[in-house]
Order: sequence, then C-alpha cells, then structure tokens
Amino acid sequence: MAAAAQAQGLFTRMKPFIAVIFMQVGLAGMDILSKAALNQGMSNFVLVVYRHAVATIVMAPFAAILDKKVRPKMTRSIFIKLLVLGLLEPVIDQNLYFLGMKYTTATFAAAIINILPAITFIMAWVVRLEIVNIKSLYSQAKIVGTILTVGGAMVMTIVKGPLLELFWTKAGTYNHQATGAISLHDSIKGALMITVGSFSWASFVILQAITLKEYPAELSLTVWICLFGTIEGTVAALIMERGNATVWALAWDTKLVAAVYSGIVCSGLAYYIQGLVMKDRGPVFVTAFSPLCMVIVAVMSSIILAEQMFLGRVIGAVIIVAGLYLVVWGKSKDYKPPPATTEEITLPAKETVDV
Repeated sequence: MAAAAQAQGLFTRMKPFIAVIFMQVGLAGMDILSKAALNQGMSNFVLVVYRHAVATIVMAPFAAILDKKVRPKMTRSIFIKLLVLGLLEPVIDQNLYFLGMKYTTATFAAAIINILPAITFIMAWVVRLEIVNIKSLYSQAKIVGTILTVGGAMVMTIVKGPLLELFWTKAGTYNHQATGAISLHDSIKGALMITVGSFSWASFVILQAITLKEYPAELSLTVWICLFGTIEGTVAALIMERGNATVWALAWDTKLVAAVYSGIVCSGLAYYIQGLVMKDRGPVFVTAFSPLCMVIVAVMSSIILAEQMFLGRVIGAVIIVAGLYLVVWGKSKDYKPPPATTEEITLPAKETVDV
C-alpha cells in the first residue's frame, strides 16, 4: 500500500516534466513537417489558418463535454484577452516563425527561438508571476540556467566546428540547401522575424497564465484561442495572399499532413498541456524546456532532411541540458504540492513529503 502510494506520488511529481517533454517532441515534429510543406510551396499564412481550424474542430467536442461544469461565464475582460491571445501566438508568432524558417532552415529557426525562456523569464519577473530573490541560491540557479539555455542555443547556431560524419549523412548524399547553405542577408532577415515572433510567443504565454486565473477551463480556453486564431489568421491570409486562390488548395501530400499534425499536436494539445502545467509550475517552467526542441530538431533534421551534424551543435546541446537542469532545480523551490488527500493523510509522513 505504502509502495503504491509512493509510486503514485512520484508519478504525480513527474507529470509536468513528461508533459512538457512530450510537447517539445511534438513541436520538433512540426518544425520538420512544416519546413517540408513550405519547401513545397505552401503559404505559411494558409498553413496557420488550416492548423488552427483543425485544432478547433478536434478539441471543441472535448471542451463542450469535459468543461461543462467548470467553464465560467464569458465576460468582456476575458473576451478581449481571448482576442489578443488568438492574435499573439496563432497569427503573429507562427507566421513570423514560418517566414523566418523559409529564409533559413528548420534547425536554425529552432535555435533562434530559444531566446524564448529568457524573454519569458524577464516578462514573468516584471508582472510578478515569477519569484526572484537575487540573494537566493535557487533564484540564482534560475537566472544562470536561463542564460545557459539561451547561450547553448546560440552556440548551436553560431559555432560550427568540425563535421561529424554520421552514417546517414555521408558527404555526397546530403541536400546542400537543407544543411543551412543560406546567404547572410537571408539569415539576418529570418533571425529578425523569428526574434520578433519569440517576443509575441512570450507575451502569449504570460497572458495565457493570467487568463487562466479568470477562466480556469483549459480545454475551453484552448478552443477559444484556436477559434480566434483561425478567424484572425484567415483575415491576415486573405490580405497577404489576395488574388492567389490556388494557395488554399490541399491534396493528399505533406501540406495536408503538416496542417493536421500541427493543428492537433502543436496547437490543440500543446495549448492545453501548456495551460495545465502553468497552473502549478508557472510560465517560466513551460518555456524553459523549449531548448529541448532544438536538440530534437537537430537530430531529426540530420536523419530526415539530411542536415549535417557539426560538433558545435553537440556542444550547444550539452550546454542547453545543463542550463535546463539548473532552471528546473531552481524552480523546484517555488513548487507547492497540492493538499494531501484523505488517503495520503493516513500514510506515514515520510511517504507524502515532496522531495
């Protein structure tokens, strides 16, 4: 009995970590599929619309049933926040991210966006969603860890180092365009777009955490964000792609797969998981894991898109993992476990202590 309760307690503590890692794996898959779809000529504006339309259709039935008893009444304040949320990440961030990816590579885009933890940390600190005491060792760990994760991402981007000859990326078999053979002008343009998108994403995460306090129904909030993202994204797409009706056509190809996959996994599930984790661990915890996407994309791009693997990327990945460990350790001091249930209260104290 005690062993079962201990195992259950361990699983409860591990759930947020499992959730955010799953989310990063899903986002990494989106990077690969979206890059392939964009390379085939798909409009990033259209991809964003289809992505959130799919997410709305898939998630709405679950929200209607499961949130029926917890969904609060809609107010003007919540409605305005939902409109802004639908604009910040689904429209501004994703379009800028996909545009930046068009000018660069999937790995480059995933690397640049890893400034997200630092931006989110500063924003959360300013609006007091993040506890920071400079004299505290835990707070120092969060600050140093955030700097390391961003620094590791920059190392993966800037430091090339010697080529690592992997059996699936032998010289002569890889795609030179996919490896990052891009001009300096395109690199700068792509980096600027992704950086602005990162600010928009960080703002989205902060506002989502604030909105959840007024509207604590994660599934319904996800559906509203995706619905408004679809509407606002459609307006943006009609403006940007006016006179070009062919961009809306879909066939049974990578474009359709990218739209469906990114809609279900990276909008529907990701927004929902993000909301659940943020309620207990805060926005910084969620975004701290985003550098993992860089590591996953680097490996997947090497295998699927035949992008070359360099020593600099490996070193950067190690730095990212070290920084992530520091952030998680620092955040552990902030976490307050939920109140013990009746069953847990009857167990010996040592079984319910959160370590």
